[in-house]
Amino acid sequence: METSALAPKLGRKRDHTRDPEILEAALEVLAEAGYDRMTMDMVAARAKAGKATVYRRWPSKAELVVEAVACMKKVDVSPENLPDTGTLRGDLIAMMKPHTIVDAEKKLRVMAGLVSMLAENPDLAEAVNAAIVEPRASINRMFLRRAVERGEIPADCDIEQLALVAPSMAAYRVLVLRTPVDREFLLTIIDGILLPAVGIRRSETTPA
Repeated sequence: METSALAPKLGRKRDHTRDPEILEAALEVLAEAGYDRMTMDMVAARAKAGKATVYRRWPSKAELVVEAVACMKKVDVSPENLPDTGTLRGDLIAMMKPHTIVDAEKKLRVMAGLVSMLAENPDLAEAVNAAIVEPRASINRMFLRRAVERGEIPADCDIEQLALVAPSMAAYRVLVLRTPVDREFLLTIIDGILLPAVGIRRSETTPA
């Protein structure tokens, strides 16, 4: 018997090089058509990818949408790539990114699509939370722990709960109120809620 006949047949390794283009196409289609009218075929056409490629990678439209939104919200959480201004407020503000009106409107439409998706698939709530709340919450935890280490805030602060304040309120504002999250809103949360909760008075902070 030939040796080759005994060798296990290896499946072809999946090529993920097109994933970013497909995920971006999914966001564009979701923003333009809405979740209910969005189809996997529309995404494949927008990304100029084969239908089989899309369906093989994402078995359902909901899974594709969740991953696309997760990539949209993805932030490098490596400590060396995060700002270190020397103060908790400075670190939080340094994470604010300017957004154009076009970007804000697109994100609102994408989030509206998420609401429709959750109405059909309530079991995906945890996945959506992981995609839009947890990325920023994980960064906030690092900032809060850093503030504890340098003695800026008390060691007994409830870091887990405090880290969720801003991203949860931002998610509510976008998903439920359908209002963009702007710099003024985030500053209100930081100066009016988060910093007082850890014992930092507004008078101790510098102007925005």
